[in-house]
Amino acid sequence: MTPQRHAHLDALAMTLMVGLCALWGLNQVAAKVANAGISPVLQAGLRSAGSVLLLMGWCRWRGVRLWEPDGSGRAGLAAGLLFSAEFALIYWGLDYTPASRAVVFLYTAPFVVALGLHWLVPAERLSRVQGLGLVCAFGGILLAFGDNLSLPDKRQVIGDSMLLAAAIMWGGTTVLVRTSRLSAIRPSKTLFYQLGVSAITLPIASPLLGEKGIIGEPSALVWASLAGQTVIVAFASYLTWFWLISRYPATRLSAFSFLTPLFGMLLGALLLNERITWSLSAAMALVAAGIWLVNRR
Repeated sequence: MTPQRHAHLDALAMTLMVGLCALWGLNQVAAKVANAGISPVLQAGLRSAGSVLLLMGWCRWRGVRLWEPDGSGRAGLAAGLLFSAEFALIYWGLDYTPASRAVVFLYTAPFVVALGLHWLVPAERLSRVQGLGLVCAFGGILLAFGDNLSLPDKRQVIGDSMLLAAAIMWGGTTVLVRTSRLSAIRPSKTLFYQLGVSAITLPIASPLLGEKGIIGEPSALVWASLAGQTVIVAFASYLTWFWLISRYPATRLSAFSFLTPLFGMLLGALLLNERITWSLSAAMALVAAGIWLVNRR
């Protein structure tokens, strides 16, 4: 049965999105911790493998039939491949360009969602003021991370291009979920496609990208970080995200994603003693203003 759709975000959706962005920001910190013992792409693959097992147990308990034919197979496979390619490009691209530059290119994804749904879903078209809100929120990202946007060298051009391609795939996945048969099935099955495909493809991609795999003898903290990513992020938070997409306008939801790198920056300062710039508060204000403009009635 097709879930009931809302034309605007209510208090529940907004609260969940802020919570998800905080979790995804914390995931950036957890991934850095786990990188000390497990290479990034392999880490993402192991995370997906553990999460898909949790999801299968959840679906069995809830009586959700994952293998029942419903016409979503092709779209689900495409979503899984896009999801896998996105992560591979992000981690591969970070070998060529600094993370602070990567964030700026990666967070062009909400514009991909906005443009795609503007043409494909009339109900999700944004007004000029809402479009200005997206630009305002992106301006917050530029303010927080733009100090590193000098003219790139040849290696950085390659990395920047990979991150831009990853952003297109990230946004494209959301558009695909919203406009295909995936929008009418249970969110748990949509997530199953993405986790299942990435659990197979990412561990294969890891050695092809020249990763070391398991590095030495990972500490208990590394394994705990991976476990947290598996249970809280890849299982619980992604399931919540797909539930939200199935019920609320995806363009308005995507605007909240600009909060994620700012939460990551803040939590990195609190937990890893990383340097925090004076511009974070101003960036937060710009992003908040942009989100308000996108979601104003």
